[in-house]
Amino acid sequence: MTSFFARPAAVLIVLFARAITAVRAIWPEDGLPRNQCIYFANHSSHGDFILVWAVLPPRLRQRARPVAGAEYWLKTGLNRFIGRDVFDAVLIERDRDARTSDPIVQMADAIDGGSSLILFPEGTRNQTDKPLLPFKSGLYHLAKARPEIAMVPVWIDNLNRVMPKGEFVPIPLICTVTFGSGLHIAPDESKDEFIARSEAALLALSPRHER
Repeated sequence: MTSFFARPAAVLIVLFARAITAVRAIWPEDGLPRNQCIYFANHSSHGDFILVWAVLPPRLRQRARPVAGAEYWLKTGLNRFIGRDVFDAVLIERDRDARTSDPIVQMADAIDGGSSLILFPEGTRNQTDKPLLPFKSGLYHLAKARPEIAMVPVWIDNLNRVMPKGEFVPIPLICTVTFGSGLHIAPDESKDEFIARSEAALLALSPRHER
């Protein structure tokens, strides 16, 4: 029964997100990513992946699955419906000691099944004044596991102001979702080098980045 309501719910969520944020996508000069890819974005709100998902054209949206924390998206019936049924999220157990599955294997399996992924390498929402929190190592390990898949940086701007922490009523503001050109890990690239390059590629998309 829940699957019957999933598609209409997805349409309503997209329409609501667009109405509240007037979100617009900014694509790189080389255009839309035509093939399967991994979108990696900055993270300041639980609604971040919804905004990325909402601006993708339908043919790309259909294969895009967010990577999200199982603890949050399984804690209530409504959360489960949205996270699992509507968005078909790849749900990761964040507690290392309680994990029953390797997150990298979960993500790689989703890619092997034909999905693109939306993930947030900071690992948690950024509630600081810094533009980015340090990236976790998962992005590097996923890039090593599937080096043929492009890593596409995505900067989400203004959403943290639409839904400030502790507020329940959205504040209508214009948001942008800026996509960069895809990255691939080099055969001899170290973890620190790849993480630094990925962070720089993402920061370069921020409107407040000093060029």
